[in-house]
Amino acid sequence: MAHQLVWAPLARQDLLDLFNYIAPASPNHAKQFIQKIFHEVERLIEFPQSGRVVPEFNNPSIREVLRKPCRIVYRVSSDSKTIEIIRVWHAARGIPGIEE
Repeated sequence: MAHQLVWAPLARQDLLDLFNYIAPASPNHAKQFIQKIFHEVERLIEFPQSGRVVPEFNNPSIREVLRKPCRIVYRVSSDSKTIEIIRVWHAARGIPGIEE
């Protein structure tokens, strides 16, 4: 059964920050990049365990998929059948800060 996809406020802000960073140089590229992130996340609805466990947290419910140069960090809840996107983190920024 498919999971429900939820975006945390920090993840939404991350997307806006990414868009605003890229857009001055190329609004079209910024839009395409954000669309690719959405596309990457949509497949998690059917395959929530497809991302790897985030090595820094070593918690099987906190996983990530990579969409270079970003790490899309999400939390899987099997009980409520939800996938919460918690951060869209630029890989050069180090360990993603998350709220527990």
